[in-house]
Amino acid sequence: MDLEIPPSLKIPAAELSWRFSRSSGPGGQHVNTTDSRAELTWNVAASTSLTEEQRKLLLERLGRRLVGGALSVTASEERSQLRNRELALAKLASLIAAALVPETIRRASKPTRGSARRHRVAKEQRSATKQQRRRPAAE
Repeated sequence: MDLEIPPSLKIPAAELSWRFSRSSGPGGQHVNTTDSRAELTWNVAASTSLTEEQRKLLLERLGRRLVGGALSVTASEERSQLRNRELALAKLASLIAAALVPETIRRASKPTRGSARRHRVAKEQRSATKQQRRRPAAE
């Protein structure tokens, strides 16, 4: 099952590696016998489905989450292994999609007339407060 991330990234199933283990949480005695926790790992550094720009962006933005160039996500919220697999795929897709979003450039704008007036009034009030704290001049 390939993982598709809009708009143009498709990760082949061969690049994804799965591990299953026993999960804590709901399930009663069934939890003790079933490996329902799913851990999905994808090696960002060695992936063939990424362009160099995408790889650089992912390595930079997900750097703290990567271990040896690989990104891991786990899902153990559900009782079923199949549902946890789907959740892990969704988590990985959302992480990658969020990391690949281009940065928006902030354009500086002029302060509005009202904000400039409020700024000026606040400065005058602070000045008046500080002048009142001064010792009166000896005449």
